[in-house]
Amino acid sequence: MNSMTLRSNVVSVNILCYKRGVQPKSSYHHEHLKQDLLKTAVRLIAEVGPEAFTLREVARRTGVSHNAPYRHFQDKSDLLSAIAAQGFERLTALMHRAMSDGRNAEDRLRLCGRGYVEFSLRWPQHLRVMFDLTEPEKISPESKRAGDRAFQTLLDCIIAMQAEGGLPPRDPRTFAIIAWSSVHGFAKLAIAGRLPFDRSQALDFLNLITAALKEGMRHLPDGPAPLR
Repeated sequence: MNSMTLRSNVVSVNILCYKRGVQPKSSYHHEHLKQDLLKTAVRLIAEVGPEAFTLREVARRTGVSHNAPYRHFQDKSDLLSAIAAQGFERLTALMHRAMSDGRNAEDRLRLCGRGYVEFSLRWPQHLRVMFDLTEPEKISPESKRAGDRAFQTLLDCIIAMQAEGGLPPRDPRTFAIIAWSSVHGFAKLAIAGRLPFDRSQALDFLNLITAALKEGMRHLPDGPAPLR
């Protein structure tokens, strides 16, 4: 078979696939492989946990060769870091969406926490990768930037509340870490099923937590020097 005949056969196959509404597999994976690998990895972590999570198994379940993931990820840590970045981006978007209904800084801080818990309940495996499976020294610049944007969203809420007189004028990062730690711990309990109420009740109970946080932070005793 000469090269002219080979090219003609390839064109014929592609035309046939187009007519039948089938996209050639090589083209599909070239365009969508990275997103498919991320989706498969998240499902695999949910199913078997981090111990059985390997790039080879991700590739097998995605239906590609075991070398295909390396087109987009250097190794397993790089893939986990990409999942973490995706998670932080979704978290930031959900917090902003929740805060859009806020009437003032105090209300937006409460809704920011609600967005955090809603994210955790919707994408629990992302939360796990973001904080439990990604080794700090192997976090990619992309993931770090995404994480910083998420934290800045909370920090901006704190600064705005200080500007309105709702919190005393001390290092806003102190308040941000207090709020983050409390809401994150509550979110982890919620996704683990350790709380005595359902999803809707958990979100309602969060209002009590944020109210307690607000009162506690208003009367926070003097502590260590401002955070670096």
